Amino acid sequence: MKRALIIASFTAMLAGGICLAQIDKVSKDSKTAVRQEMVPAPLRSAFAPAVPAHPSPYNFPGVQYPRIEADSRVTFHFNAPNAQKVQVALVTSGQGSLQPLPFDMVKDDDGVWTYTSAPQSPGYHNYWMVVDGAAVLDPATNAFIGYGHMCNAFEIPEPGVDFYDLKDVPHGNVLIKNYFAKTANSWRHIFVYTPPGYDTNTSIRYPVLYLQHGGGEDERVWIEMGRTNVILDNLLAQNKVKPMIVVMETSAVGTPGGAGAGAPAGAGRGAGGAARGTGFGGFGGPGGGPYGQLMVNDLIPWIDSYFRTLADKDHRAMAGLSMGGMQTAAVTMVNLDKFSYIGLFSGGAAMGFGPGGSGKVAPAPFDLKTIYSGAMADPAEFNKKVKALFMSFGSEPPLENPEGLKKHQEQLIAAGITNSYVYISPGTSHEWQTWRRSLYVFAPLLFR
Repeated sequence: MKRALIIASFTAMLAGGICLAQIDKVSKDSKTAVRQEMVPAPLRSAFAPAVPAHPSPYNFPGVQYPRIEADSRVTFHFNAPNAQKVQVALVTSGQGSLQPLPFDMVKDDDGVWTYTSAPQSPGYHNYWMVVDGAAVLDPATNAFIGYGHMCNAFEIPEPGVDFYDLKDVPHGNVLIKNYFAKTANSWRHIFVYTPPGYDTNTSIRYPVLYLQHGGGEDERVWIEMGRTNVILDNLLAQNKVKPMIVVMETSAVGTPGGAGAGAPAGAGRGAGGAARGTGFGGFGGPGGGPYGQLMVNDLIPWIDSYFRTLADKDHRAMAGLSMGGMQTAAVTMVNLDKFSYIGLFSGGAAMGFGPGGSGKVAPAPFDLKTIYSGAMADPAEFNKKVKALFMSFGSEPPLENPEGLKKHQEQLIAAGITNSYVYISPGTSHEWQTWRRSLYVFAPLLFR
């Protein structure tokens, strides 16, 4: 409890200091970014009752395991009477590694193997089984993309927190579309969220958020794990965000069909048999690199022609988590004539990646002429072009770097970059609860 209070106090101090305190001031120059109040995501209430033990919501109907215990531990069962050794692979809280570790299960007289984990942090978690050394899926529950392959999953509730839960509010639609990208000479597979009323209010045009996944994932994760549509539906019902279209695509670019080196999990063929480009072309380069060129030349024009968008930079945003945050920085910073809002969730320069970078230490003082492809060389001009530069991390190790992020923003402010926002997710690490909260905080800043 003391640790939670310390984290909450740190977040409040950060909010009251360099990132939140400045409430809107209308600029005489309408092109200059107007600073807004940033509202942190809801956290577990000390008065909220614990959620009783229950089957994971991702289990098939009638299946009892994995079972989420009242103290946030998880009990797994796996039926393998002829196996010699069965383990469950998962990232457990405080293990100090992002890579799932195998935990031994115990076999009973009926051939059912059992393991109960340590308490897990709230939100979405991947896992899979290891049977006599082979990684296999648990057949009793749904599978999702993660870690470069299909995984199973469980969800730990956060008592009193419901911003990503389905509610009786107007709901938007999630569409699955295919379009042909000349840049990659291949069909592309995308998920598109349209807000409530899009199909009935046909005279209205909408701003667009382009949302990127992390490494080992693809375009489906922001719906399946991130619950983007649910979060935005709930925020819209509370009048906390502007209605917007959200486009989710993989940033893998390469040859059609097969699996290229570095291809994200799930690369291959999308819905309807559409071949998907594979192979990451790295970050940065002319036009924002291979994916930046594809976005500017193919994706954005297709979205603007197929959907009722407000097709200008002031109504266009891009954000991403982890690797997707790095991709977002690479694309947007060299295309500031196309984007006015940038969201880096556990990604970007503050991660400390690159030569000598570990993601665990505060970045060294930077050169405005070189950081972010030189986009900040003229701070006044950057402030006019970018209405919000949002950066977030979880508060916990091993990869999250809140102190580095705070230092990074201090350097930006000292250099004259005044439109940055920092959010630290208390008690979470490099995981989906961090990024759900980040979206909740970022979305209300958009298109104001």
